[in-house]
Amino acid sequence: MSIASPPFASPLATRDLAVVWHPCTQMHDHESVPMLAIAQAQGAWLTDTAGRRYLDAVSSWWTCLFGHRHPRIVAALKDQLDRIDHVMLAGMTHEPAVALAEQLVKATPADLDRVFYADNGSGAVEVALKMSFHYWRNHGQPLRQRFVALGGSYHGETIGALSVTDVELYRSTYSPLLFEPLLAPSPDAYLREPGETPEAFALRRLGDLRELLDRHANDVAAVIVEPLVQCAGGMRMYHPAYLRGLRQLCDEFAVHLIADEIAVGFGRTGTLFACEQAAISPDFLCLSKGLTGGTLPLSAVMTTAEIHAAFYAEYASGKAFLHSHSYTGNPIACRAALETMAIFTDEPVLERNRALSAHLAQRLAPLADHPHVADVRQSGMIAAVELVRDKATRAAYPSDERRGLRVYLHGLERGAILRPLGNVIYFMPPYCITPEEIDFMVEVASEGIDRACA
Repeated sequence: MSIASPPFASPLATRDLAVVWHPCTQMHDHESVPMLAIAQAQGAWLTDTAGRRYLDAVSSWWTCLFGHRHPRIVAALKDQLDRIDHVMLAGMTHEPAVALAEQLVKATPADLDRVFYADNGSGAVEVALKMSFHYWRNHGQPLRQRFVALGGSYHGETIGALSVTDVELYRSTYSPLLFEPLLAPSPDAYLREPGETPEAFALRRLGDLRELLDRHANDVAAVIVEPLVQCAGGMRMYHPAYLRGLRQLCDEFAVHLIADEIAVGFGRTGTLFACEQAAISPDFLCLSKGLTGGTLPLSAVMTTAEIHAAFYAEYASGKAFLHSHSYTGNPIACRAALETMAIFTDEPVLERNRALSAHLAQRLAPLADHPHVADVRQSGMIAAVELVRDKATRAAYPSDERRGLRVYLHGLERGAILRPLGNVIYFMPPYCITPEEIDFMVEVASEGIDRACA
């Protein structure tokens, strides 16, 4: 079955394809799939160079929390540009970096009172992995060199982050460059047995993790998970009971817990941070994406005073943590993040999101009866629809049929950005979306699913 693409292009797209190599993209696709040339962005909408508008249903890779060009964040950026553009954070400091760290310490789960800045999500994961290993080294346990990750996990695409990622396409391609993680079976509720509750399945998967730690605890530095939703792995969702049990197991076996909230943090799952739903505090908390409201690259790794103390020593001890990049703690990015935090403080963001999430759930519910939909799942402002060839057996469509791409192309025709994860159609809209825009988003997706599965 051929894939038809909308009959529009632009001079800017033509120039782009002559010089730009795009991320996570088979560039050959753009011989038939249009390259959108975006000229303006405002709220939940993007406008291309020809004046066509598109609802940004994925928040531009999950970054634009409050929509594009939120006036408070724009004003803060303009003000900061008149003060400090950039200074290195080695041997110097500045008000936005300090104030942001103070706000993050107040907002995040208990005992996370030190902040290390990086530049993106993968960078934050690299920092957490290195810091955990280095902590054990400084404590005389240098053989703790292994990391436990969940099956189907995704934590980024730099070498360390990719090493704790379990996506076959990446691992089969780059395996010679990667270290080998210990993989624990995922608590993904989609995998549970008929009649088994998500909570019971999560508890059963904790038993598998216990067996793994029983065998390897002396070699393990940390367990890394995305709390509640394994996002880029297919929007796989699981019960908070797994996080509670995971925290207990990490304490019992004396290994660190790294919570990768790069995608799920800042209100996405219904609470400010996903860990809150299990009432746990990790040893490391990785934050990025929505941190700056989708304006500039910035990430932060939160950790404890006890971990920080393992590196605090005389210079000659050689215990200092070794990680940096040129734009660490950039003042402009930190100022954007400060305004993002202020919006959460000043406005009833989470309360509004609860109403929007309920509306989204109501509109998606009929898709559960679609003959080619195996699952409709949701965690706050994240929702996903799993397309399958056979509903009864959950047999997947062959990947080369690219059914999800057909939904994406239909979305472009109708004016909505619905970028799938394989055959999973997901929604992660900005928090400024209206109920009417949710209606439109789901309507377009439903039409696209009908067309893709015909």
